[in-house]
Amino acid sequence: MRKIIAIALATAACGASLTLSTASDAVAAEHAPQCVKVRKSFDKDQRHYLRLANLCSRRTSCFTIVVPHAKDPHGRLRRSTTKDVPYGPVKGPRALYVKNTHC
Repeated sequence: MRKIIAIALATAACGASLTLSTASDAVAAEHAPQCVKVRKSFDKDQRHYLRLANLCSRRTSCFTIVVPHAKDPHGRLRRSTTKDVPYGPVKGPRALYVKNTHC
């Protein structure tokens, strides 16, 4: 009898964990892959620049540079590349962060 109850409880626990894992996979699928990373922030020729790298070796990644009180520049990075992206004048605000987006 104890063996049957233990098997039933183990089955219920495994079923619940499978349900949770499929739900978390669905939530993870809604987000863009985190491929674009900031390598360096610098100023050159009176412009702000970010050196962005695409860490994904198999896909092109899209990004948006979030700048307060300005239009957010966006673009694409080919797979496994690094690019210097200008986003505003030196007198303007600096970027807060870079957001990975779907292409």
